[in-house]
Amino acid sequence: MANVNKLKKISSQLKKSVKAHAKQADIIDGYLSSVKNNSPAMRKVKAKGGGTKKVCLPLAKIRSMSSSEKSRIVSAKRKAGAAGKYKRSSKSNTTGTSSGGSLKNWVKQDWRQVANPSLKCGEKSPTEKKGDVRRTIGKGKNFNKAKSTGTGADAGGGMTQKGVNEYKRKNPGSKLKTAVTKDPSKLKPGSKSANRRKSFCARSKSWKSERGLAARRRWNC
Repeated sequence: MANVNKLKKISSQLKKSVKAHAKQADIIDGYLSSVKNNSPAMRKVKAKGGGTKKVCLPLAKIRSMSSSEKSRIVSAKRKAGAAGKYKRSSKSNTTGTSSGGSLKNWVKQDWRQVANPSLKCGEKSPTEKKGDVRRTIGKGKNFNKAKSTGTGADAGGGMTQKGVNEYKRKNPGSKLKTAVTKDPSKLKPGSKSANRRKSFCARSKSWKSERGLAARRRWNC
C-alpha cells in the first residue's frame, strides 16, 4: 500500500505543477487502476477515461518516426479518445521512449504532441486558445461564408479546400474532404461520392442554423 500511496502522490504533483506532463500522470493512474486490489483505496483511483485525443512522445522519438508511423498512433489515439478511453490500442505502440527505468529521467524528456511537434504535451494551439477555429473572413479563412440562397458550390457554408488542407497538416492521418457539390443526378449510384452525400444529408436533417442550412444546400440535400 505504501508504494501505491507514493505513486498517487507523484501523480497528484505532476497534474498540479506541470500541465505538460499530464500524460505521464495519466499513465500512472492507468497503472493504479490496473492493479487488482479490493481495498477501498484502490477503487477510488480507478481510471474512468477522459476522452483525450492528443498523443505525446519525446521530441527525439517523433523526429525519428516516418509519416505513416505518426499517422498510425495519432489515429489510434483519436479513436480511443472518441470512445472516452485514455489509452490507444496496443497495436499502435511504439518503441524507443525508455529512459533506463528512471521515472525522473523519463518525465524530464521533451514531450511533444505527435500531431504537432511544435506544441508541448499539454499546450494548446493558437486556434484552441481563441476557442474558435472556424474563421470565416479575413486572412487564413477556412470556411465558406454561408448564403441564404444557391445550391451546390454556390450555397456557401462548409470548409474550403484550403481549410481542409490546413486541418490535415495539423491532424496527420485525417481523411477529411470537402463537400460533394456535384448534381446528384450526375453521381453514379453506389459510388463513394454518392454514399458520402447520402450519409451527410441523413445526419444533417435536424440542422436549422444559417450555416447548417447553407451546408445542406451545398451538398444538394
